[in-house]
Amino acid sequence: MNPINSLWGNIFKERNEACLDTCLLLKKLPLFSGLRRGELREIDRLVHRRRFKEGEVIFWEGEPGVGMYIVQEGEVGIYRDFSKCGQKELARLRPGDFFGEMALLEDDCRSATAVAGGETQLVSLIHADLFDLINRKPQLGVKLLSTLANMLARRLRMTNLDLQRLTMDTLTVETGGRTEP
Repeated sequence: MNPINSLWGNIFKERNEACLDTCLLLKKLPLFSGLRRGELREIDRLVHRRRFKEGEVIFWEGEPGVGMYIVQEGEVGIYRDFSKCGQKELARLRPGDFFGEMALLEDDCRSATAVAGGETQLVSLIHADLFDLINRKPQLGVKLLSTLANMLARRLRMTNLDLQRLTMDTLTVETGGRTEP
């Protein structure tokens, strides 16, 4: 890294580069894809960046949720504890994937544990920061909340279809493939 000339150097260069990287990452996500450049910069001012080492827990199942996370570098394993089967991996997330978005809307406990799978950098948006944004910039806040609600509705619809398929598969196994009234 070149030393910065205190009189003529661009002291904001590192922050601008971080903003550019984060803004490009955000633009690729459904939640932020409809935002204009200035709106993305506003979100960039809210996000937090953090590095995790391999095996480091990002959050534990059952603890209060405070916000969502976006994988910028590395990967994250999502795990759930099942009393009879032990801990099972539900998903492996890679750069551009996001998780924990329900914590932006609700004050509830985490439904799974998230663990860094190698050196990982995450970008997070915290519930309190989102609601501060809603108070300061209501139009942008409504835009984000509307997109988030649509996204969660689509996921719920997909989950319902998966549950329906699972129920049908279970009924087929229980009846030996026969259809019963």
